[in-house]
Amino acid sequence: MEDDGSTGAEAGIRGLDLGEEWKASHEALAFMSGIEPAELLKCTFSDSLVTVSEGGRELGKFTVTAEVTRRVQQPCMLLHAQSQGAINDSPCGTTVTAYLTTDLEVLEEDYHEYVKLEGHSLDRRCHMVQRDGKMLIDKVTTVGEETTMESVSHPMSVLSGLVTEGSSLLLMRLMALRKTVPEHMTFISLDQGLRIIRTTFSELAPKQLEVGDETVEVFGVERIVHSVEDGPTTWQCYFLADGHMASRVQVGSPVTMRLLQLQSQPKGGFEKIPLVLEEDMQMHSNFLARKEELKADHASYLRQHPEIRVLMSDFLQFLLLRKPEDVFQFTREYFLPFASRHPPEPSLEAPPH
Repeated sequence: MEDDGSTGAEAGIRGLDLGEEWKASHEALAFMSGIEPAELLKCTFSDSLVTVSEGGRELGKFTVTAEVTRRVQQPCMLLHAQSQGAINDSPCGTTVTAYLTTDLEVLEEDYHEYVKLEGHSLDRRCHMVQRDGKMLIDKVTTVGEETTMESVSHPMSVLSGLVTEGSSLLLMRLMALRKTVPEHMTFISLDQGLRIIRTTFSELAPKQLEVGDETVEVFGVERIVHSVEDGPTTWQCYFLADGHMASRVQVGSPVTMRLLQLQSQPKGGFEKIPLVLEEDMQMHSNFLARKEELKADHASYLRQHPEIRVLMSDFLQFLLLRKPEDVFQFTREYFLPFASRHPPEPSLEAPPH
C-alpha cells in the first residue's frame, strides 16, 4: 500500500524481460509452508493508525483487518486494508482486499489507489485472481483524462513465494507474533511495470516507542521492495507484543503512520484460551458454513410465509404510534387475539376425578 506509487498494486506480470528470473528463497518458501492455522487465528484482529506529518499534524488514517472466511467452500483468510489522507491538501488513498490461503498464497486481490490533484488526478485499479493454474490480472490506470487498460496472465508455477500488498501485511503480523524474522527472507513481488521483482524482509533492532502516555518496547520488521527502475523502496513497521502494529513509515518520507493509544485491558489481563491447530481453523470454518446455511434456511421460510413480514411491519408501526412505557405488556396484549386462532394446548394438570 505504498501511497506514493513506488510499488503500487504489485498486481500484474508482463513476464521476465530483465534477463534474470527472480525466485523466492528456500527460507521464504519454508516460512510460508510452515504457517499453522492456529497462528493465523491469532492474527484475526484490527489495527487502526493515524497518519501524521513531521510537525504532528493529522493527515489521515490507516486501518488493517484480518478475519477467517470461506471462498469456494474452502476456509481462507480475508485481509482488508485502507489508508485515507491528503498530500498538500489533495485527497489520496489506497484500498486492498485480499483472499489468501492458509499459507498466504493469493487467491484473489483487489487494489485501488487514487490521488485527486487539480487537473492531474491519478486512479489506479488492479484485480488479480487465481484460476485454472494461472494468475489472471486486469489493470486500469487513469491519469487525468487518459485511461490505459491491460490484461495479462502468468502460470502459478513461477509465482511461488509471491507477496502482494495484502499478503505482506499478514506476513509481518506473523513475524511479529513469532518475534523473529529468519535470515534470507527473499520473496518475489510485482512492480508497477508488471515485472517480477524481489522483496526482502529483515528484523530491525528492538527499540522503545511512545504510544499515548506510555513507552513500550516494539518489534521491528523492514521490508525492501527492489524496484528495477526507481531503486529500492524501504518500509519499516514496528509491532507490539500482541502483534498489533504500532507504527509504519516509508524511509525518507515525512509522513508516519502511528498508533495513538494502547488498547485498555481489564485487570489481570485477558484469559488465554488454548488453540488446537487445524481444529480451531476448521471449527471456525464450519461455524461460518452453518451460519450461511441458517441464513439461507431462514430466508426461504420468510419467502414461503410473506404474512410474517406484514405482521411484524404492522406491529412495529402500531408500537411506534403508541410508544408504550411497558413494551412487554403492550406486545402481550397486541398478540393475545392471535391465540384464539389456535386450539388451546392440553393442560399439564391432572384431570379431575
